[in-house]
Amino acid sequence: MKISNETKIGALTAISITILILGYSFLSGNDVFSGSNKFYAIYRSVDGLSVSKPVLVNGFPIGHVSKMSLEQDGRTIVELKVRDKYKVPSNTLAKLVSTDLLGGKAIVFEYGNSNTYAEDKDTLRADIQGSLAESLQPIQTKAENLISKLDSSLASINKILNPNFQRNVDRSFLSIANSLQTLEGTTRKIDALIGNQTAHIDGILANAETVSANLKTSTQHLTGITSNFEKVSNDVANSNIKQTLDNANKAMADLQATIAKINSDKGTLGLLLNDGKMYNNLKDASSNLNNLFIDIKAHPKHYVSFSVFGGKKD
Repeated sequence: MKISNETKIGALTAISITILILGYSFLSGNDVFSGSNKFYAIYRSVDGLSVSKPVLVNGFPIGHVSKMSLEQDGRTIVELKVRDKYKVPSNTLAKLVSTDLLGGKAIVFEYGNSNTYAEDKDTLRADIQGSLAESLQPIQTKAENLISKLDSSLASINKILNPNFQRNVDRSFLSIANSLQTLEGTTRKIDALIGNQTAHIDGILANAETVSANLKTSTQHLTGITSNFEKVSNDVANSNIKQTLDNANKAMADLQATIAKINSDKGTLGLLLNDGKMYNNLKDASSNLNNLFIDIKAHPKHYVSFSVFGGKKD
């Protein structure tokens, strides 16, 4: 059977179209010769992400972005095709990250620790990492501050190099030199004064040594006084002070009791001090006795009679 040229041309065209489609699919990241699982992730923003962007695990490509669709609430559902020979834990995080300074994006899988694996058409957890430009923003701010400080430093250096400033510096150094010279002259005068007063200073030191010796002697006397005081203190402490105080208290109590009896109407002394009648009787008796003595002195014969020769009384 003879094949016509038209048939050959049609078959060749079909084969070419098939190869073209397969090549385009392969260049788009689709592996047409192996199976794959589809996973989904939902993002608030997918700036810089496009179809065919890689899906990476520790920098190794395991799949690609196959489809993107915008929802009514503004979020984007991203379909990820991952070759079925790679097992993805169910708690894996699909993070949208920047891959270069130009804003290129990729999906990076951060594997979880789950013992179960995600199945085809499961939805994974999603997260967005800041762009490299955003990450470099703090560095840019620091660099700008550093440049500003450097500019201030250069301005200060320019001021230092100013001729007027240099003249001021020269005058300052000259003033310092004059001050040092004056200080040197003062030091020489002090040395001369000390040299002239050496004898006087020696006398002062000798007097100080004498005072020190006297203080040493006084210290020894004070030590003796302290020892004597300590001995007296020990003697007082060892003596029976309590018994002495008890005896003194007892004597005071007896004295108070005696005084109390004297102040009362009991006893002769108390009656004498407190009873006016007894006082008057004693006063009368004393007066009568005094009169008796006066009468005896005036008329002794009325009371005493004697004879030299032993005669009888009248």
